[in-house]
Amino acid sequence: MKKFLSMLMLVMLLTATAFAKSDEAVSQQRAEIRHMSALTLERLYEKYPAARRVIGECYAYATMSNSGVKIIFFGSAHGRGIAYNNETGEEVFMKMREVSGGLGLGAKEYDLVFVFDDKEAWDSFIAGKTRFGSAAEASASDGVSGGSIEGADIAAKGTWIYQMTTKGLTLEATLKGTKFYKDKALNKSSEAK
Repeated sequence: MKKFLSMLMLVMLLTATAFAKSDEAVSQQRAEIRHMSALTLERLYEKYPAARRVIGECYAYATMSNSGVKIIFFGSAHGRGIAYNNETGEEVFMKMREVSGGLGLGAKEYDLVFVFDDKEAWDSFIAGKTRFGSAAEASASDGVSGGSIEGADIAAKGTWIYQMTTKGLTLEATLKGTKFYKDKALNKSSEAK
């Protein structure tokens, strides 16, 4: 009986240690993504100073850091980021996956900053339901004064996007064949802000 209790205690201790390490790794990943998001916003504000006001006054926004490769006929990209609701303070950690076809060769690292005009656009994005068109319009209304958002393109109804290439051979970050979805591991109820 003593042996059994000792083994049970050992298993419980190892399980608790594994969960503690897992929680620590999740916290570290969240911190890294928040840091990447802050750097992305700094680069955006440097390039488009008016974007600071747009991000501060919009319903919500999201930043995604991505990397992709295209080799002859096939390409793929992946990324991660965070969506932040200015109205509620909610954070949602996101992932991105893209698959593309067509002739090409290159590699790129790029950042995307989404601006959401309203709750409907926010809800659609974090639920992974936003459908992006193949071409964006040249300018976008800021939803406040009717002006355009310098440097941003319309991505979907109520959603604008800034695209910034950080490294690579291509200057285009297309949204064709791209899916954004919640990162289940980082959005557990134990999430720390």
